[in-house]
Amino acid sequence: MSFMTMLSNKFSLVDPAMALPGRSEPIMTPGIHTVLGRPLDLAPGAGEDEVLLGLGCFWGAERLFWTLPGVLVTAVGYAGGHTPNPTYHEVCTGRTGHAEVVRVVFDTARLSREALLKAFWEGHDPTQGMRQGNDTGTQYRSAIYCAAGSEMAAAVEASRAAYAAALKAAGHSRAITTEVKPVGAFYFAEDYHQQYLDKNPGGYCGLSGTGVACPAGLDV
Repeated sequence: MSFMTMLSNKFSLVDPAMALPGRSEPIMTPGIHTVLGRPLDLAPGAGEDEVLLGLGCFWGAERLFWTLPGVLVTAVGYAGGHTPNPTYHEVCTGRTGHAEVVRVVFDTARLSREALLKAFWEGHDPTQGMRQGNDTGTQYRSAIYCAAGSEMAAAVEASRAAYAAALKAAGHSRAITTEVKPVGAFYFAEDYHQQYLDKNPGGYCGLSGTGVACPAGLDV
């Protein structure tokens, strides 16, 4: 593979026909959240919701969300791609199509969808395309995956429009590039990635926002 081809793989989503084959078995068995003490694969119950959020390297992104009151559990993994049960190294090649994401399950009575999305928009720069800062590649793209036609989907569209308007008003010249799609398969990342910054308090966190506040959720 030539250098130019490898470079192209970092910034262009792979064609499904060219994606890595993956495997039929999961690469890890979900355990217990080291901070919140709940199963990583906790299913939302009555009055609860879930969403997959991509905002660059998932180490710092996961910590952002597990600190929010009302979040029941977080887990990091891969979504939005083609390769079943990918490994971290496969995702980093750009040949799986996945984004690094955080699965968030939360209590909507304690944390509104709007407030959660406000943290998402302000926690990163959603205008950078296939990167977040110095982290470059398709796996670092901004992304939201949730159930089609749901209350979360409606909240996503409203908050995206509100933040786009706020960015424009602040003189931010780039448009939002966040990929918003119906939720598909989510694959848990390897155990050492889960709650990484709890296990490694001095570890890398690449989160950096635009400095522009999101109007969504200000009434919460």
